[in-house]
Amino acid sequence: MEILIRSTPAEVAVEAADIFAHYANAGATLGLATGSTPVAMYKELITRHERGEVSFARSRAFLLDEYIGLERTHEQSYYSTIRREFTSHVGFDDDLVKSPAGDSDDPATAAATYDKAIRDAGGVDIQLLGIGANGHVGFNEPSSSLQSRTRIKTLHPQTVQDNARFFDNEDEVPRHVLTQGLGTISEARHLLLLATGSNKASAVHAMVEGPLSAHCPASILQWHQRATVILDEAAASQLEDREYYVFADKHRPHRPLFS
Repeated sequence: MEILIRSTPAEVAVEAADIFAHYANAGATLGLATGSTPVAMYKELITRHERGEVSFARSRAFLLDEYIGLERTHEQSYYSTIRREFTSHVGFDDDLVKSPAGDSDDPATAAATYDKAIRDAGGVDIQLLGIGANGHVGFNEPSSSLQSRTRIKTLHPQTVQDNARFFDNEDEVPRHVLTQGLGTISEARHLLLLATGSNKASAVHAMVEGPLSAHCPASILQWHQRATVILDEAAASQLEDREYYVFADKHRPHRPLFS
């Protein structure tokens, strides 16, 4: 893994936007994630789009996951969330932003169909990721198979509690989701994971310096041919070998990788 440590969350967002902009301008297939961590990067990309510095006109996108039981138009569906926070502001064609069909009557078939759609599109060029406090990526909670495909998952009670802030109360949070599996995620050509805040420090330590293990799903990045992890100082605070990362060249260009 390439580990980049920056002083603040704002600097993490700028670094990540630099990488993502190269891919977008090259017409890449983008893997998008929701959650609080990538919002600052999305805002940076919106600003650059308004200045004419980045275009998404030739890109398509696949989302990591979706709640089961919510219509796409529900304000808390991840399709609506990514549109509200990002894609509608940068000229992204709505028809080219794909998400798992969480409102399907047959979620298992919907999961397999989505996994196949990613492969049929030629795969994802760069996949954006966050990390949960327990090391999850997407909704791949601890104990998830490292070779898992897009599938139905039951949310951990802590994840339900964490997501309750987006709903009127915890009872309204769906208990099941469709999520890309660790095997599906790993097929992206470039993985870009962002983490900020001291509450992510333990998970970051397990991901970077712990063993490759289903106990920390994010540790799958250790196995990937091209994985970039961008951290603020708080998220990097528990890394034992942080002196090897903190001086990473801030000015090295990141060019799109296509197979």
